[in-house]
Amino acid sequence: MERRDRSVKALNELIRIDSLDSYDKADALVAWYEEYIGQDSIENFDLELQELKQLEELFFKSINFLNKQKTEAKNDLEEARKMKKFLNN
Repeated sequence: MERRDRSVKALNELIRIDSLDSYDKADALVAWYEEYIGQDSIENFDLELQELKQLEELFFKSINFLNKQKTEAKNDLEEARKMKKFLNN
């Protein structure tokens, strides 16, 4: 039962994270991964079929979000570097 409780908690946390704004969402996803996947395997989740489908959808949605967020962060960093270079001249 403990495994099931942990799995449901992980799913509910991922649902909550999905509603956050960009940078908060990215930080929360990293923390979620470290807590639920980093030390264990997703194969150890004990969820019903419908819950697994929901987890799958949220998981891939989150991966796509993180890829976009990485690109945005890279662009923001590049803009900051350009601004710093401009201000130093």
